[in-house]
Amino acid sequence: MTTDAEIQSALPTLASGNVAVITGGASGIGLAAAKRFAAMGMKTVIADIGGARLDQARQALAAIGGDDAVRAVDADVSYIDDVDRLADAAFAAFGAVSVLMNNAGVGNNPGKPWENRVAWRELMDTNFWGVVHGVQVFAPRMLAANTPGLIINTGSKQGITTPPGNLAYNVSKSAVKTFTEGLAHALRNEPGAYLSAHLLIPGFTYTGLTEGATEKPAGAWTGEQVIEFMLAALVRRDFYILCPDNETTRPMDEKRMAWAIGDIIENRPALSRWHPDHKDAFAKFMEN
Repeated sequence: MTTDAEIQSALPTLASGNVAVITGGASGIGLAAAKRFAAMGMKTVIADIGGARLDQARQALAAIGGDDAVRAVDADVSYIDDVDRLADAAFAAFGAVSVLMNNAGVGNNPGKPWENRVAWRELMDTNFWGVVHGVQVFAPRMLAANTPGLIINTGSKQGITTPPGNLAYNVSKSAVKTFTEGLAHALRNEPGAYLSAHLLIPGFTYTGLTEGATEKPAGAWTGEQVIEFMLAALVRRDFYILCPDNETTRPMDEKRMAWAIGDIIENRPALSRWHPDHKDAFAKFMEN
């Protein structure tokens, strides 16, 4: 494991005393990130829907970094006014923000493409527009600070290989991927910018979105493992932070992603990986 000192030496953006803002910070990957940043001496601002869970997360972070170094903001990222209020709270409390982690997400399945329009919109409002709101509110202030900074958006492998099961979630995470790629390009070409964007792509992770699991499945990583992997990838300046898990290796991920893009190149049916006519070909592809 890379030590905090080694990470901070390689990536001064994460220096003790700097400020990290994490949405969806009351549980799962977001809380794991906030705890790790707090342990590194950073000031942390977490945003989530208010209630006992947010209060408990604030207390956990205060136990690590002290009450004065933590803020917890009741905010729904699907509303840009809430994100404006989050930014005002963060900058008023601690000054310039060095890290923005747009992590808030929901996984409620609205069903088929022609069902539950309201539920589709609600999922997209959080998973996609929540990320856009975070960038549009924080990026101008972070750029104006003229100091190094990171924007980390949490995507998903489901936004790349788009497996059947929860189409709305896949669509939202596909949108986050495309948006973050464009954001990285725009920042790279912004004169004088010291701000970079990164796409976190967790594997099978035990979080609040893990359906039907009362305890961590053997194949899943913990949020803490994801964050440890993320930090090492940030030190390498990776844009795509593609996490493995306990049952899926990077070579497996790479082949699945290659097959997915091959549907276009080979003019196969959409989602041919799950099409009975291509079942044997996909199995052979994975074995070779």
